[in-house]
Amino acid sequence: MRSSAPRSPRRDSSSPSTTPPPGSEDWLRPWAQMKYFSFNPAVYPNMIRAVSPDAGPGDLVHVYDKEGQIFGSGFFNPQAHVPLRVLQHGESVLTEDALDARLDAALDLRLKTLRLNETTEAWRAVHSDGDGLSGLVVDRYADVLSIEVTTLGVWRRLRRWLPKLHEALGTKQHVIQVDPDIARIEAMRWADVPEADAPAPRGVRARENGVRYQVSFEDGHKTGFFCDQRDNRLKFARLAQGRVLDLCSYTGGFALSAKVLGGCEDVTGVDLDEKAIAQAKKNADLNQVRIDWVHADTFTWGRQMQQNGALWDTVVLDPPKLIFSRDPEEGQLGRNKYYDMNAVALGLLKRGGLFVTCSCSGLLDVAEFEDIVMRAAHRNKRRLQILDRTGAGADHPVMSNCPEGRYLKVLWCLAW
Repeated sequence: MRSSAPRSPRRDSSSPSTTPPPGSEDWLRPWAQMKYFSFNPAVYPNMIRAVSPDAGPGDLVHVYDKEGQIFGSGFFNPQAHVPLRVLQHGESVLTEDALDARLDAALDLRLKTLRLNETTEAWRAVHSDGDGLSGLVVDRYADVLSIEVTTLGVWRRLRRWLPKLHEALGTKQHVIQVDPDIARIEAMRWADVPEADAPAPRGVRARENGVRYQVSFEDGHKTGFFCDQRDNRLKFARLAQGRVLDLCSYTGGFALSAKVLGGCEDVTGVDLDEKAIAQAKKNADLNQVRIDWVHADTFTWGRQMQQNGALWDTVVLDPPKLIFSRDPEEGQLGRNKYYDMNAVALGLLKRGGLFVTCSCSGLLDVAEFEDIVMRAAHRNKRRLQILDRTGAGADHPVMSNCPEGRYLKVLWCLAW
């Protein structure tokens, strides 16, 4: 996806000043100075006081606080919605070699500490801010890397990092995913990235805990598959029983785990995405199992099933992201959808049945998500016996100064 160069953004009152602050002549260059204290890696335009004239798009800059003391280092891009991403806090200088070392550390965590190669061919090798590499997500599927880039700082270094990734992971091919709008805003040029030795693959087959999947890079969401639910799918296979219903099933991860690993006889998967359902059918064929796939809207189909008196012993609800911005009205619409979907899902579950419900909206915190689920249950005269609370696997680490990285929330309960 090639994008034209973006227009220069219009300067407004929140734009950083180009007038050097007093004492800045002694600062390490290039530099950026913050107006306010924030330990979060994302620094927005109204939080930046001034930037040195030699700070270019995608550069590593030295970050100073409002008192003129060194605060950290990070990627700078004046054209981005988030122009400064602080990668390191403290007085030590973040060099290009140190950035390379971070990439090595991220790979060592997965290969040597978590030893993911022993159980799965699908896992996250780099998790953006969770690994101190803001804007870089790398998923490994068998011998293919699916790479998502959202910052110019990462984009400019991808030429250097691709060989390191392939050498460490033993992979041969890669697919690079860039949202066209982000590419335009961040001014990413495809000429900055080396051509692959072979055409990018359209998909790949990968095995996860004994279940086989066909991962599509053309029709799949994000990097093609959701590795973050790997541990939860295995846990679901151990707990699911009787008739199993997988709502918002996507390509069938929970349904397949219940069938292939859990041995459940009667499994149904429902999703509105026609391409996802088609992929789910292929995945079932790969594993030589039969699952009832339904191409339908969860609300409409679920309410019809309620009228029919249909009930399941186990229900899992894993909807797509429903809250996309901090705008109060938009956020409330997303919260209302979570409430309605959970109410419908609970209405399809037998008393005492297992209910697993998920949210992947980073702007919805754990406490509020659980409150929504509980209100949906209580309004429908159901009590939830909470068994566990989980999230993404250890290959999706969360930094303490970036709590929104804990986007995936999974609530496990029996519904009485």
